[in-house]
Amino acid sequence: MSRNFYILAATLLVFALLSAAISFAPSSLQPGLPANASVWRTGSLFLLLAGLAAALIGVLSHLFEQVDQRNEEARRKSRSEKH
Repeated sequence: MSRNFYILAATLLVFALLSAAISFAPSSLQPGLPANASVWRTGSLFLLLAGLAAALIGVLSHLFEQVDQRNEEARRKSRSEKH
């Protein structure tokens, strides 16, 4: 499950870098696109925040998965010692 969040975070961060790079391009190279650099920078900021949030969720879900696995191993170990 956490792998999906890592992939989502990486994708969002790549798009954030791409939109940040577009904000530095001159408006003559962007026919039909918003020429205002603040639009690209704002979009880049929101994509960056979403990517960081997805990465945080991925890390936390991975940690909780590890805790569940260790608890299950401890239960199995205690059951086998009782028998």
